[in-house]
Amino acid sequence: MTVPMTIVAVVAGILFGAGAVCAVYRMVRGPSVLDRVIASDVLVATVMCALGADMAFRHHTDTLPVLLVLALFAVLGSLSVARFLPRQDSA
Repeated sequence: MTVPMTIVAVVAGILFGAGAVCAVYRMVRGPSVLDRVIASDVLVATVMCALGADMAFRHHTDTLPVLLVLALFAVLGSLSVARFLPRQDSA
C-alpha cells in the first residue's frame, strides 16, 4: 500500500472508531429504548462500513458473508423492536 493510501486508511480507521465510540455512548446513556435501538443500528452500520473499507483497501472479499449477516441482524433487530415495543400515543 502506498503512503497516501496508508494515510487514508488511518484517517478512516480513526473516524470509524470515533463513530463507534459515539454510538456505544448513546447506547449506554440513551434515555429511551428507541435511542438505544438507533444507536445499535448506527454501530452495526459503522462496523459494516469499516469491514467494507478493509475489503477495498486489501482487495479481498473474505468478509463478505460477515457483512451479509450483520445486515440481516440489523434489519431483523430493528423490526423486532419496532414490532414489540409498546406504542406511545402523543395526543
